[in-house]
Amino acid sequence: TMRLEVTRRCDLATRAMLALAATGGRRKAGELAVELDTSPGFLSQAMTPVVNRGWVRSEPGRLGGYTAVTPLEELSVLDVVEAVEGQTDVTRCVLEDRSCAGGGRCALHDAWVQARGQLLRDLAETPLSAIAPPRAP
Repeated sequence: TMRLEVTRRCDLATRAMLALAATGGRRKAGELAVELDTSPGFLSQAMTPVVNRGWVRSEPGRLGGYTAVTPLEELSVLDVVEAVEGQTDVTRCVLEDRSCAGGGRCALHDAWVQARGQLLRDLAETPLSAIAPPRAP
């Protein structure tokens, strides 16, 4: 289960999906890795969850690469975060790595639950297209 944070892997998956959508068509993994300033191995690791969801097609081999399948408008920021990081666990304590269920709640519990709920709603309502850089004319 995901704590509320974004990892480098999630950031890379998001940037790769934006790059694929911006150019359209298939991109070689090596070229995409260079553009995103990462290694092909780390790119592959970051892309596996979005490929598994069917949002990006991956073709192996020398002439293979990645192709965007799902339009950015149809995916939310939260979709990608949860695909890469796992389902968001809204029962985790903000102070300690434990569940908030039961007694012994910290003083921040109610305010944190409310703020976290609002953040998740905002991420769910933000399509990837909204964070894509403007396309060149």
